[in-house]
Amino acid sequence: MSHLIESVTVEIDAPQSLVWDVLVDYARYPEWNPYTVRVDTSLSVGAEVVLHLPDPANPGTTFTTREVMRVIDAPRHLQYDTADNLPGIFAVRDQWVEDLGGGRSSYRTTDVFSGEYAQVAHDLQGQWVKDGFDAVAHALKARAEELHRASA
Repeated sequence: MSHLIESVTVEIDAPQSLVWDVLVDYARYPEWNPYTVRVDTSLSVGAEVVLHLPDPANPGTTFTTREVMRVIDAPRHLQYDTADNLPGIFAVRDQWVEDLGGGRSSYRTTDVFSGEYAQVAHDLQGQWVKDGFDAVAHALKARAEELHRASA
């Protein structure tokens, strides 16, 4: 059985290409991203993706997860997964940037948990992940719109 966590979908007053550029500019995540405060990756398919996240059990600290980049379909889709790094849990995260036309776009992200311990992971961390994903969506919107206004 799998468990889906999906962020809100935000509409962004900025073009898809700009939103994509913000999404993959990992060096600047500490400036705007409240949930994934740092990412270490070469941004290539098959590359390791090391995510640094705030630790909900120890405020003010972070923990890391190691995932593998599976899809880079610029400027619309990123996908990475946990590979075999979490015994009993397999998670696949997708991030989508859609072109709405007229210089507007939308963003949403999903995570699908499966495996022997997926239910436990979902029960313990599902709401925290959902809240984090929603925070990223809103922060990405704010960042992209700010950069778009500054370039106009």
